[in-house]
Amino acid sequence: MRLHYASVLRLKLDIVVIVVVASLGVYELQTPDSRWYGIVSLSLSAVLALLLVAAFWVIPVLAFRREPKFRDEYSLTFSPEGIHFHTAHIDSQIQWSLYSRALVDAYSYVLYYGTRSFSVVPTRVFENADQRAAFDRLLSEKIPKIIRKGT
Repeated sequence: MRLHYASVLRLKLDIVVIVVVASLGVYELQTPDSRWYGIVSLSLSAVLALLLVAAFWVIPVLAFRREPKFRDEYSLTFSPEGIHFHTAHIDSQIQWSLYSRALVDAYSYVLYYGTRSFSVVPTRVFENADQRAAFDRLLSEKIPKIIRKGT
């Protein structure tokens, strides 16, 4: 099962809606004739805020903890032919052509293979500067668009 919260929720729009509904609730609380509308509006904005918290922080953590493949130790072998990905449950060969772009900083390489899908390779996995330089050269040969930040 693959969860895509971002495709259902629009964080900025959701926050705007919560603020507008809460503001309407505060305004309605000031009017004696529509106090109930204010209470309902404030309650609705609180529920929406809780849903956002659950969708972006609680549910992903629970889903991650329930998935056994995320607890496995990973082994990645990089070569000009592709990336060999191995865990206790997975053994696959990933072609470089899957990746369309990369973001490189001092701590990691983020390899994108879709608008919201990516693989992360932390720089700490390289045993020395030579290994990291070799990976960097391989990346430059295989991935068409690389953005470097503070490397």
